[in-house]
This record gives sequence, C-alpha cells and structure tokens, in this order.
Amino acid sequence: MTYALHFNAPERLLLLAVLAAFAAVYVVLHVRRKQYAVRFTNLNLLDTVAPKRPGWRKHLPAAAFLFGAACLVLALAHPIRTERVPRERATIILAIDVSLSMKANDVAPTRLEAAQKAAKAFLSEIPPTVNVGLVSFSGTVSQLVAPTTDRGAVSAGIDGLQLQEGTAIGSAILTSLDALKQVAKATDSAAAPGRIVLMSDGKTTVGAPNETGVAAAKKAKIPVTTIAFGTDNGSITVEGEPLPIPVPVNREALKSIADETGGKFFQAFTESQLAEVYKTIGSSVGYKSVPRDISAWFVGLGTVVLLIAAAGSLLWSSRLP
Repeated sequence: MTYALHFNAPERLLLLAVLAAFAAVYVVLHVRRKQYAVRFTNLNLLDTVAPKRPGWRKHLPAAAFLFGAACLVLALAHPIRTERVPRERATIILAIDVSLSMKANDVAPTRLEAAQKAAKAFLSEIPPTVNVGLVSFSGTVSQLVAPTTDRGAVSAGIDGLQLQEGTAIGSAILTSLDALKQVAKATDSAAAPGRIVLMSDGKTTVGAPNETGVAAAKKAKIPVTTIAFGTDNGSITVEGEPLPIPVPVNREALKSIADETGGKFFQAFTESQLAEVYKTIGSSVGYKSVPRDISAWFVGLGTVVLLIAAAGSLLWSSRLP
C-alpha cells in the first residue's frame, strides 16, 4: 500500500512563515537575555541563591508550542492522503434476457420472474468481495449496473427489468465483455478474472450472431455460463394475434455457447449449482486511489503537544508559554 500527501488549501501553509518568525524572535531574545545576565549578574551569588535552574528544559515548552501550532496550521490547510488500496478484481456479469418470449408462463410464474428470482439467489451466494455487474438484453442491450460490490444496486436493477421485443444474445455477450474491462487493472496489467452468467430462453433474433459473441469471449478467455429458462411447450399471447405464439426454449444454442467458451450449461437450476460458477472464478487484486482527509490527525496531535507545552511551562517556569 502506498500513500501520497497533498493539501486542499496549500496557501494556508504560508502561516508557517509566521511561526518561523516567532521562533527567530525567541532565539534572538534569548541570546540577548543571556548576554545581559552574564554582564550584570554576580554568578557566584546566583549559584548560591538559586543553585537549580531549568537550563535547556526551559526551552522545551516554547519548542512544543511552536510544533503544536505548526500541526494546527497543517490541519488548516486540509491535508489529504491519497492511498493506493487493494481492490478485488474478480467479476461476474449477470446478463438477463428481457425479450417478450420471457413472459411465457411455462416456468412459474413466468420465465422472466423465475430468472429474476434465480439472479437474486445467485447474488446472495456470491462472496461480498466479488464485483457483480448487470446487463439486460432484448432487441437492444443495456448495461444497467457497472461491476460493483454494492449488492443493493444490482438487486434493484434486477427488480426493475422490463420486457421488450427481440433477443440479442450475441450482442449481450459483447456488452458483458466490455463491462468486464471496466474493472481496475492489476499492477501487471493482466486482465481481471471474470465470468458471464447468461439467463435466457435461447433464441437470437437480432444483433450480433451468437458466434460473434462466442469468438470474442474465447479470445478474452472469459467463460460464459448459460441458464435455460423455459420448456418445449412455452407460448405467449401477443395483442392482435388470434392464437398463442409458440416460444420453445433453445437449449442447443445455450449449451453450445457454454461449451465453446468453457462455461457451464444449466437447466435444472439449484443453489448448489450456483456455487460451481463462482468457486472457479479465482481472485486477482488491482488497486484504486482513495483520498482521505487527515486534518483531524493534525488537530489531535497539535492539541496534545500544546497541552504538553502548557504543562512543561507551568512545571519549570510557573507560567503558561
């Protein structure tokens, strides 16, 4: 961990020059006082009357006072310490299908609601240090939540999913790969370890072909785990259409994506299977810069030193500095 210090109000550090002037005046007065005492005082008589004198200790309260005042000046300049702190880089992107076919109720209560429930269950199982991002896809693809450890933000994004026309699985994989690139790089600039968990009923109708997304995932060495929601008998009703429209799940397409990228394919989705996704993700540490105001440190140190200065002055001089 490394640190860098800077001040938000550096112009206030000019007050240190005032303290330096006080220190110079103190030294000059002390030298003059000493010369005067040597010139006009009977030293033998002084040793008899006052054999014990504070000596060099009498200067400690003044030195402590100046140091404490300097600490307060530094605090006034608002010191900020920028810390390079470790950050977990392992990331999982949840990509959820919101196409109209996901409103089929062959998976109760609907495919989409089942996917939302599974995603939130998955979210609760992922270790808190792992970043999670959220992508939704229909005819268009949207990154709803950038990779984060804020589970509340991801959960809220899952709750807000809305059905739209079209299914763009290939494009969803590409967008998910872009989301993974947002995670901080390690010092060796190695890619962050990541996984994509894609929940869909599996039939691409628009956007980039599945093969394009798969090729990009393979090149990036990012496994795509796919979860199929639906049965062969699924159907939806569309306004203006007299009969229900069949929307059978395309297991073959989803399984192919998982197999070719090194991910896993699930149909019967259970919490025990969830663990298989994140247990193999590994860990990698990157760094992020975090600014922290440390004015309170200088205020505390300055206050303590000023109290010590006051105590020393009372002890050796019977007066405050």
